[in-house]
Amino acid sequence: MIVVNAKMITNEKNFEIIKNAVEKLEIETRKEKGCVDYGFSVELHNNSIIRITELWEDLQSLKDHLKTSHIEVFLSEIALGDPPKTDAHFFEATSIPYPDGELPREVQG
Repeated sequence: MIVVNAKMITNEKNFEIIKNAVEKLEIETRKEKGCVDYGFSVELHNNSIIRITELWEDLQSLKDHLKTSHIEVFLSEIALGDPPKTDAHFFEATSIPYPDGELPREVQG
């Protein structure tokens, strides 16, 4: 499995541009072959930091994703403002169980 962990640092004006561009991107990406999970989130105490978490079945699926038209559209839309500073890391990983055996009851819902 390929894990992408990225962080965008932006400003209030660009936040709205990015937020509007993300909706279409998330919807289309989640339909892609090899996409296990894909999402953007905002830090609760600092909305200028946007986190991107992606899980892909394999590296080829991620490479194919980066060539899609919805990525091109997303990049062109966020280019309308000041470019966010983005730091991205890519990992090959295997899934492991929760370290203490089970998630705490308080977060199991």
